[in-house]
Amino acid sequence: MEVVPASKITIVIADDHPLVREGIRKILELEPGIQVVAEARDGQEAIAMARRHRPDVILIDINMPGLNGIKATKVIRRELPQTGILALTIHDDEEYVIELLRAGVSGYVLKDIGAEELVKAIFQVAQGYQVIHPGIAPKVIDYIQKKDLPVTLSDAGLPLTPREREILVHVSLGKSNREIARDLYISEKTVKNHLTNIFHKIGVSDRTQAALYALKHGLSGGNLI
Repeated sequence: MEVVPASKITIVIADDHPLVREGIRKILELEPGIQVVAEARDGQEAIAMARRHRPDVILIDINMPGLNGIKATKVIRRELPQTGILALTIHDDEEYVIELLRAGVSGYVLKDIGAEELVKAIFQVAQGYQVIHPGIAPKVIDYIQKKDLPVTLSDAGLPLTPREREILVHVSLGKSNREIARDLYISEKTVKNHLTNIFHKIGVSDRTQAALYALKHGLSGGNLI
């Protein structure tokens, strides 16, 4: 069960379709812990509403007239780093996901998501976690590995110990706890303890999100050498 904060999570909805905005608003208005403070029809309005209201979370679509969601995300992330940005879109193309991750979104979910799952994603983003639609994550990991995408941050910039970075690399390669323990000559319990610390430090809740984080920040099999 999600923990509702003492004050409501403030939301800006950015989408160029009025019916979509209305539908999302009606869903979120049923949640006592959420307050929709503004709507935006395009990227420029999203930036303006973000500046005016400084919301906890912005729900943003990719394809909007004028300034698109990706460009708007970059501006909002630069000016309001404490605001979580959750991409809500129909696009499951890996390149869109990668581009938005690079722009600074905290989460990426598809519009076929259920109301309960959307609310859960909003709470997670508001609490600083990263959220990736389960149908997208494996495709993104495969895409990053095949394309050998460049490093976006150095290992030194990560809040992890050398051992934790090492374990995170193994996670990004899809290895189980047993396989990691075998390869690093440590116990499975030790691996589990490290993973708990890693998840907490990088703000993720499962192995898939941790693998995405590792790949996004340039930790891959090549870092094992």
